[in-house]
Amino acid sequence: MQLVFETVATIGRCRQLMTHDITDRQNRVGSKFGGGGVSSSQNAERERKERLKKLALESIDLAKDPYLVRNHLGSYECRLCLTLHRDESNYLAHTQGKKHQQGLARRAHLDKLKAERENGVVAMDAQSAVDQHKPKRIKIGRPAYQVYKSRHPETNQRCLSFELSYPDIASDLQPRHRFMSAFEQKVEMANKDYQYLLFAADPYETVAFKIPNAPIDKDVEKFVTYWDDEQKKFTLTLHFMEEAQLKH
Repeated sequence: MQLVFETVATIGRCRQLMTHDITDRQNRVGSKFGGGGVSSSQNAERERKERLKKLALESIDLAKDPYLVRNHLGSYECRLCLTLHRDESNYLAHTQGKKHQQGLARRAHLDKLKAERENGVVAMDAQSAVDQHKPKRIKIGRPAYQVYKSRHPETNQRCLSFELSYPDIASDLQPRHRFMSAFEQKVEMANKDYQYLLFAADPYETVAFKIPNAPIDKDVEKFVTYWDDEQKKFTLTLHFMEEAQLKH
């Protein structure tokens, strides 16, 4: 009788253990009925790799892959990432990974920089060839010049007139002028109280005049330039604005 009770107790204990160990995957939290339960992160990652592998097999031609090499052992190597793979499917899974994609992006960037450098060299060579065929003009010195100071008879504005002679200037050229800030030039110490007026005409050297850094009256009658093509003389006349004009 005691043996029967012990046997019944053992069977009940086994049933408790079996009930405790069996996991109900059908009714887990977050799963749908008939869906087979929620997949773990490892299973999801494995399924993702399998999908990428199938997609790669359909879209990638391994015969045209420049980074795939088969060694003497029968395995496959990636020359871009220096990795070893047991078969083609394993290599295809590797090509969809982060390391291989970063390597492809890095290689594309290096190829782009190389192409830009080569194009730059070609452009520089073409420019140097143009410069070699361009005739070089020899500078023949500074032009003769005269500077006149005066006052406007009506407004009493300070006036400067510059007259420069260019007897050997080319027939199709005219002298040019421009104003330069004291901080733009590198010949002497910059002084904010002055500016420079430059005149240029080939084959003469460019000359500059140091004038007060005051506002210039740009009225058509107060700022006049004239090129005398017969006598080859260039004249520029300017007037500085007075304080009374600035206040208005």
